[in-house]
Amino acid sequence: MKQLKFKNTVNLAEPKFGSKVIYKTDQFFGAASRILSCQKPIFKEEVYDSHGKWMDGWETRRKRKKGHDYLIIKLGRPGKIFDVDIDTAYFSGNQPSQASLQACYSKNKPTKKINWKTILKKKSLSPDKNHNFKIKNHSTFNFIKLNIFPDGGVARLKLNGKVDLERVNLKGKNINLTSILNGSTIIGCNNEHFGKAENVLSPGVGANMGDGWETRRSRGKNFDWIIIKFGISGIINKLEIDTHHFKGNYPDSFSVQSALLPNKMKSKKIVSNSTKWNLLVGKTKLKPHKKHSFKNKTFKKNKVNYLRLNIFPDGGISRIRAFGQVVK
Repeated sequence: MKQLKFKNTVNLAEPKFGSKVIYKTDQFFGAASRILSCQKPIFKEEVYDSHGKWMDGWETRRKRKKGHDYLIIKLGRPGKIFDVDIDTAYFSGNQPSQASLQACYSKNKPTKKINWKTILKKKSLSPDKNHNFKIKNHSTFNFIKLNIFPDGGVARLKLNGKVDLERVNLKGKNINLTSILNGSTIIGCNNEHFGKAENVLSPGVGANMGDGWETRRSRGKNFDWIIIKFGISGIINKLEIDTHHFKGNYPDSFSVQSALLPNKMKSKKIVSNSTKWNLLVGKTKLKPHKKHSFKNKTFKKNKVNYLRLNIFPDGGISRIRAFGQVVK
């Protein structure tokens, strides 16, 4: 069974989690908020603003005194960070010489007395390049401090990890079990030619077609699929398939399968066995640009932690939402 590779992690710094920059020493040339954008950095030739060259990232002025610049990010969901990407795309000659990362967990906004833990020591940065670093400290954090030495520009910062649901009170609540906010991830998918599979787990309504999962035109008898791992097990009471913005390219029909599997099972085995999972919703027609809701007695009979969404023969889905009760 052909499939794409997935890390089973998410970028905890993305604004869709509610993550935001809450403090910065300076942002003279480029707004600090741009560093969290989920879009790829771009370069606008000959575009200037009142402060100078417009750059798609956070950029500080040239420091003329001792010290260094930094910003502080509040994560929308507390989580464990496994690796980071410090991207200096299009910053060449104005990138920082070095960068480091510190982190903490606090119920309140960090003060000067907070005990920051260094999770990434000073690392040299090169111009116009992705810098990927492993993080050995897998404690749970909700505030991140990016230090740049002494000044300069960084296009993007990605903090790849997992939401720590132990720090989020979900007991007894009716939640969207497939939401990225509640720890769900994509562990398998056969195609995402036009749109990333993980977009179907995003909160809210899709902004446009690019904010959904869309596959290439198959031109054959095959069909497309994704496999979702819940952040926490639950009993589904309502399922939604949303084709918002997909009008001439929505799938003709879909089906959904489900399973309850051990957390430590390897992804490759999960994917290979997924065709045998219980059928939650049989093959059903879809309509363009519409939220389709489904309820039946079968949903409430079984605790599940995996879903497989099949679309026939191809096309685009904006969101899948599985509302239900958390069951540990």
